[in-house]
Amino acid sequence: MNDVLIGLLGALLATNQPQAVSNLIQQNAGLSVTIPNPNDPVEKELDRLMTEDDAAMAEVDKWIRDNNAFTAQGAGESKEELNARIMARLDGVRKNYEDFLRRNPNFASGHLAYASFLNNIGDEDAAKLQNDKALQLDPKNPAAWNNLGNYYGESGSITNAFVYFAKAIELDPAEPVYYQNLAVMVYLYRTDAKSFYHINEQQVFDKSLALYRKAMQLTPDNFPLATDYAENYYGIRPLRTNDALAAWTNALQIAHDDVEREGVYIHLARVKMLAGRYTEARAQLDAVTNATYSTLKGNLQRAITGRESEATNSAAVGVSTNVSGIPTNHFTAPTNTLPALTNALATPANPLLVLTNGVPALTNPPVFSPKIVNVMTNVPPDPPKTSGLSRS
Repeated sequence: MNDVLIGLLGALLATNQPQAVSNLIQQNAGLSVTIPNPNDPVEKELDRLMTEDDAAMAEVDKWIRDNNAFTAQGAGESKEELNARIMARLDGVRKNYEDFLRRNPNFASGHLAYASFLNNIGDEDAAKLQNDKALQLDPKNPAAWNNLGNYYGESGSITNAFVYFAKAIELDPAEPVYYQNLAVMVYLYRTDAKSFYHINEQQVFDKSLALYRKAMQLTPDNFPLATDYAENYYGIRPLRTNDALAAWTNALQIAHDDVEREGVYIHLARVKMLAGRYTEARAQLDAVTNATYSTLKGNLQRAITGRESEATNSAAVGVSTNVSGIPTNHFTAPTNTLPALTNALATPANPLLVLTNGVPALTNPPVFSPKIVNVMTNVPPDPPKTSGLSRS
């Protein structure tokens, strides 16, 4: 194994994020385009390899969780010892993939599966080579185009990312992940998007939001996607109040439980506060009773009072002031939470909690953690669950 993996595992141990090495890719695979022959012995062997891959990742997750618990009690292995054990376990998976591809060098799905494993352990350059090979063998495979779009977005070749995500959409227009990934990239890299698409900033916002809406049309019950879409409005100036409220209302309608619903109430109150609708914002907060949100609710109540007081005083003396709002980063909801795999965002002082998947609410300019999803194969073993990979 290489230094990249050592660094990744060390960081995970240091930050107590054991799920970050889980098999994100298999959990986030795209929709089927072609159906492999289940009786093909090569397909069967690859399926066994993927099952072993998942088992290894699950075992590593458990080792890290257990060791973190033991360490908290004053016991546990050293980081060096645990890293060595993890590397030995994952090295076996790597060797199995390499052996399979030596015997089946022209099997595109094998290269995609190996690429997803390499991405999971942080060896992104090696993963790119495997995705390149998969694309060479099967140029019409949208998963390979999507995964390379992800790589180019992470490496800074932004216009390549635009092109590759668009190609994935062209090849499989029924896959919501591809629209979501391009939406994130357009929003995050607005300057590049303006130049590439020859549009202005407000049109960039419009394009990104339209891509999100297309993804939502394809997965109308996807609550994390709906909240990600709604969070985008925090970064748009001037605030599109009605659109933001409509987006959060849509998220509210598909929330799965009271925790998610009350998280949406927090956002609805926040948008109404930002719009100067203080009475409505307070009424919205009255619906928040879960102790999970008690600190956030209190902070928001104080912010509403402060803004309302400043607005009243300014009106009294005829002076306009810019009242500082509540801060906008970071809350991770107790459900649907996915740790960032790489380049974690630094935690700002006095953070404002947000609802979904550890993604900070957007500011102006936004602090935005893109949820770019790699797709292992266009014939997934499992349906999509949630997205993924983060970048600061």
